[in-house]
Amino acid sequence: MITIGASSGGVEALSTLVGGLPADLPAAVLVVLHFPQEAPSALPRILGRAGPLEAFHPEDGDRLEGGRVYVAPPGLHLLVEDGRVRLARGPKENGHRPAVDPLFRTAALAYGPRAVGVVLTGADDDGTAGLVAIKRMGGVAVVQDPDDALFRPMPESALRHVDVDYCAPVGEMAPLLARLVRGPAEKVGAYTAPEDLVLEAKISGLEPSVIEGGRHPGKLSGFTCPECSGPLYGIEDGPLTRFRCRVGHAYTAEAVLEGKNGALEEALYAALNALEEAAEMAEKLAARAQSGGQPRASERFQARARKSREQATKIRRVMTEG
Repeated sequence: MITIGASSGGVEALSTLVGGLPADLPAAVLVVLHFPQEAPSALPRILGRAGPLEAFHPEDGDRLEGGRVYVAPPGLHLLVEDGRVRLARGPKENGHRPAVDPLFRTAALAYGPRAVGVVLTGADDDGTAGLVAIKRMGGVAVVQDPDDALFRPMPESALRHVDVDYCAPVGEMAPLLARLVRGPAEKVGAYTAPEDLVLEAKISGLEPSVIEGGRHPGKLSGFTCPECSGPLYGIEDGPLTRFRCRVGHAYTAEAVLEGKNGALEEALYAALNALEEAAEMAEKLAARAQSGGQPRASERFQARARKSREQATKIRRVMTEG
């Protein structure tokens, strides 16, 4: 089982990697590329033209077969269970669906030492937690050399937090992977599946017993989810700190920070709009009071308008100055 995750710059890297794999590859290849869920994906066609392997968007329940490339459809997590593909509209992880971590995590549970996780170019840190899971179950971690990646953050995060087995330019990965899947490996089941890993895999797959049972990995952190504002539970994955909320949205610490920055920007725009509207309404009331022979009321409304304009100017300055 070869699982590959990529984000920004990923089409070129995936084309190079998948295009170099041999036609007789004795492993299934599963690919997640961050993609807007509203847009159609041409990635299977691109990867199919790049090399000898058939690439396609699978259907839920498709059996996994060697020498085929299964590409996550837009808007759905690509998961592995009992030798088959599972597609789930589970909670977003690091702001993405499909996300890399759910694929890596379920592959680790299903294939253990026979799972290979590959992290390619990307502008965030999705895939790091999943690569940790693959290593915990005895699998192999492969990361694109950041100097070779169009976007460094994703491979750099994996290298910083995971005991990576191989770090290589994407042009050297195809022969490496072909050699790995033909080499010896421990039997599936050689490693005991940690309870927290199983729980998170079930959350990604929207398993009712977990969602309805209110089970949460980690400890209550005191932070709130950038997506739904629910409580976040902190998870310590070795050197990696992660969070997951009550309904399953998952983040690394850096992703929480980015999410909070986005929420702050939305709040600032909402405040700016409210202040501008308040100033405009106060000015209209001031003009009406003035024309009605109420100078004191007019002055009061004019003062409120000035205060709203001043506050709006401060917020605009904060936004333009970062």
